[in-house]
Amino acid sequence: MLHSVAQAFLERAGEPWGELQACYRRESLAAVRARLGDEQADRAHAEGMAFSVDEALDLARGQLTAPQPQGSSAPPGLAQLSGREQELVILVARGATDAQIAERLFISVSTVRSHLDRIRDKIGCRRRADLTRLALQAGLVEPAPHPPAAGPPGPRRR
Repeated sequence: MLHSVAQAFLERAGEPWGELQACYRRESLAAVRARLGDEQADRAHAEGMAFSVDEALDLARGQLTAPQPQGSSAPPGLAQLSGREQELVILVARGATDAQIAERLFISVSTVRSHLDRIRDKIGCRRRADLTRLALQAGLVEPAPHPPAAGPPGPRRR
């Protein structure tokens, strides 16, 4: 929904999406559509396009909460996380470092660490591996394919 808000504000200002923002937006929207389905994603887009500045700021601050999809099988801790916090969990689960997350989300490394501390406080996951397990259980990320098994070891060289 925030992408739609940003799109609406850029259109009103007569500014096009930059290539970097457009690429990130395409990836993010594809993930949203896969998770919500086209109909619900289209509704969220239309709603976001109609937001006022104040409503957009409230949403960005996490003051508006989106209802969880019915029959959601997400682990209980995940429901406590904002969209931005879930985004961080996804990036952690994909193996990104704090510095890589900061660069990707256009925030400082200390902000990343602050977000991760809040996430850990909310859901009790202290380690990155625990956050990765949560993301896998919730279907936020796909398991990485296993590399092909290595053949028998060759002779040792001295």
